Amino acid sequence: MATNPPAPSGTTALQVDDLHVAFHDGARGTARVLDGLAFELRAGEIGCLLGASGCGKTTALRTIAGFVRPDRGAVRIGHRCVASPRDWIEPEQRGVGVVFQDYALFPHLDVAANVAFGLRARPATERPTRVAAMLELVGLPGIARRFPHELSGGQQQRVALARALAPAPSILLLDEPFSNLDPDLRERLALELREILKRHGTTALLVTHDQYEAFALADRVGVMDAGHIEQWDTPYRLYHQPATRQVADFVGLGAFLPGRLEHRDGNTFVHLELGTLPIHARTDQAIAGASANLRGEVTVLLRPDDVIHDDSSPLRAEVVRKAFRGAQFLYTLRLVSGQKLLALVPSHHNHAVGERIGVRFDADHIVTFSPESGARAVGG
Repeated sequence: MATNPPAPSGTTALQVDDLHVAFHDGARGTARVLDGLAFELRAGEIGCLLGASGCGKTTALRTIAGFVRPDRGAVRIGHRCVASPRDWIEPEQRGVGVVFQDYALFPHLDVAANVAFGLRARPATERPTRVAAMLELVGLPGIARRFPHELSGGQQQRVALARALAPAPSILLLDEPFSNLDPDLRERLALELREILKRHGTTALLVTHDQYEAFALADRVGVMDAGHIEQWDTPYRLYHQPATRQVADFVGLGAFLPGRLEHRDGNTFVHLELGTLPIHARTDQAIAGASANLRGEVTVLLRPDDVIHDDSSPLRAEVVRKAFRGAQFLYTLRLVSGQKLLALVPSHHNHAVGERIGVRFDADHIVTFSPESGARAVGG
């Protein structure tokens, strides 16, 4: 595999521009998989393509790696165009490392030989030092002579990472790297992997369907739907300031309630069943056009952490479902109108299903969408 010098910090390391990919099947016709995919990663950043099965995220990764040719658009790594309808650089010449979903370790080779596999272009005398450095980097300095079947899933994942990093790729691609691990290990390993990549200064791109993995690992996340990115942003902004209803549906828990905007004395308010709330920060696209709507009708997104359990509040809601999460309960609550919302409540407030509890709203910004989006609970 060709190696490229790492891009200077702050420069563009990976650029995907208007990427289109369609697969042609004579019996079933043409299936468009990528439809105008576009994003970029700066040197040293960790990005993630997040979406449900069938959204195109794996095809995007394979196109960047060089396993799929695009029908339109371009992939640039550093200053080189590595893929377009006219330009093509073979996968092994792109300076890209890949960690596959099943790790793809060679079962007949020990750990040291697996890590050294991508170092065949280096002098044989240099390889042991590089292998030792990579195993030290991933926290496995003492297992060089073990074989893959002697390792846990987490250890195999680290060895696969060491093998991918050994040739010093300019971009590291990770294809659902935690999917074969127990759920309780995934977030912890994602945080550890982030620390390793940051310490090594590696630019990386992850694809996953798990938002908790994405949030633990990535600096920038692109929520994908139907072959394109709905929003490319920080995890914080995706959760608190989703740009589209699709992003709000996919990222995090929440409920959508009907509301009505009012503009008074230069200020904007939204009227909900929970009360009248001032809008201090406007984070959506619907509000700008809402003034043209004579009734000012909107759909308001409420996250569980926006709804506070308060025994002194006159507004009551019925507990219709509860899920114990250790330090917290996730309550599904029903308002008098029948609308439902979600609330995270400290677990020492252990209320029974059917009980009515006091609630109030507390958030520093309001996110609204057009009323055509409807009002329903999501992610419960």
